[in-house]
Amino acid sequence: MEKNSNSAGTKHKITHTRQKISELNANQPIHRLELVILRVYPQRMVYSEHYVGPVAAACGRDETGLVGVVLWGEQIQRVRVGDIVSFESGWCRERKGELVVSTGRKGRLNILGR
Repeated sequence: MEKNSNSAGTKHKITHTRQKISELNANQPIHRLELVILRVYPQRMVYSEHYVGPVAAACGRDETGLVGVVLWGEQIQRVRVGDIVSFESGWCRERKGELVVSTGRKGRLNILGR
C-alpha cells in the first residue's frame, strides 16, 4: 500500500498494490484485483431481501490462477469476454470449494482494456 499526498500535503490517497488470485482468501476484502474475463454466463433474475435485479456468473484469470466472478445489474451489459477488468473494494467468498469475487454494494468494477 502506498500513500500519495497532494501539493498542499493535506489529503492522502491510498493506492493499494494489485492483488493476485493466488493471494485471495475467502471472506476477505479485495483491494485491487485485475482479471481477464474468460466467460460470461447467461444472466438470471434474483429476488431477495437485499437485492432485486439481474445477476450473471463469469470467470476470470490472472497469471496465478482462475476465479469465479459475480456481475450485478449494469455490469452484465458492460463486461465482455476478453475484457481486462479491475475490482476495487470488493469481496471474496468461497462457493462449492471455489473462490468467487464481486464488487458487492460498495466496490467498483472498471474496464481497463478490450
